[in-house]
Amino acid sequence: MPAYQFRPMSAPDLPLVRNWLARPHVTEWWGDPEEQFGLVRADLNEPAMSQFVVTADARPFAYLQCYDPHLWPEGGLGRQPPGTRGVDQFSGEADMVERGHGSAFIRAFIGELLAQGTPRVVTDPDPANIRAVRAYEKAGFLKDRLVDTPDGPALLMVRNA
Repeated sequence: MPAYQFRPMSAPDLPLVRNWLARPHVTEWWGDPEEQFGLVRADLNEPAMSQFVVTADARPFAYLQCYDPHLWPEGGLGRQPPGTRGVDQFSGEADMVERGHGSAFIRAFIGELLAQGTPRVVTDPDPANIRAVRAYEKAGFLKDRLVDTPDGPALLMVRNA
């Protein structure tokens, strides 16, 4: 696997992320591209949300967001230990899907969080998104329980330090 870099996202990255959000393999799970782009763009100035463009060998190919789930209690992730972080991601480039990159870059990012003292990382893929669930499992996450979120049922997955 190549070395992955997590470059903090900035305004010049918005056209790239907008393009990715409109691709069929992303809209299948992230939904309406314009709605999602509005949320991603608004979160660019949200101090509790860190957004990254993931690169492999200097090629941008994925989006990752990391946040404090306590600040979004309506998200349905339940009580979590102080310091817990939530993550969501997608691979924007279709030729990078189903090649092991998802689990590899998630594992690299989460490993860094845990090394810095984060006690737990959570994520909540759609339970029908087998590809995402499998990638998170390969990155060390365990299935916890089904939860209700504003976007519908989700599978809470947990990775403890």
